[in-house]
Amino acid sequence: MEKLLAEPYDRPIRFDTKVAVLLGEDLAGWQRLNVTGFLISGITASFPQLIGEPYQDADGVGYLAMLGQPVLVFEGSAQLIKQAHERALRRDLAMSIFTSDLFATGNDLDNRAAVAKISTGDLDLVGIAVHGPRNAVDRVVKGARMHP
Repeated sequence: MEKLLAEPYDRPIRFDTKVAVLLGEDLAGWQRLNVTGFLISGITASFPQLIGEPYQDADGVGYLAMLGQPVLVFEGSAQLIKQAHERALRRDLAMSIFTSDLFATGNDLDNRAAVAKISTGDLDLVGIAVHGPRNAVDRVVKGARMHP
């Protein structure tokens, strides 16, 4: 396998868009990781242009490509997540959601059924991920804290 040479960056890269995850502040550690993984998979599946090039180490071993831009992870109260959800909907931003009901399901079919039976305003959101223009995403997560 031909080795890829990393190009050094001599300037900061500024992205036109932003990816942000907002998690409930009361989630257990394992839940935060699980929810983040699921939420980011939704953004990645919907925006393949965000995926960078595959990785390769110095020995030529190849690894999967990942998102090519940073993912900012925030935390906040249930009320803040609800407000962020409403803001994202008003701005028509791409969003993935994770509700508390999804902790009790074990597959995609049951996950979608659990969400489908609840009206938008009654969703018990424990996390959302949003992708869109930087300023719009900043407004959606306004009031949230960076995840520790």
